[in-house]
Amino acid sequence: MKSNPPEWHKSSYSDGSGGDCLEVNDTHPTHIPVRDSKAPHGPTLAFRRQSWSMFVEDLKLG
Repeated sequence: MKSNPPEWHKSSYSDGSGGDCLEVNDTHPTHIPVRDSKAPHGPTLAFRRQSWSMFVEDLKLG
């Protein structure tokens, strides 16, 4: 059986000119992989779901 490629989503805060883009893959059951969209084959960081959620909530609060 062939597996589906990961689904990456660009941040809504990414700049529209193609720079400063962060992408996340929220399909993994326990971790959130994060990468630079300008280097899709480069390294990724993986955060535990709870840690990523807390980080995003803190960003929303300013």
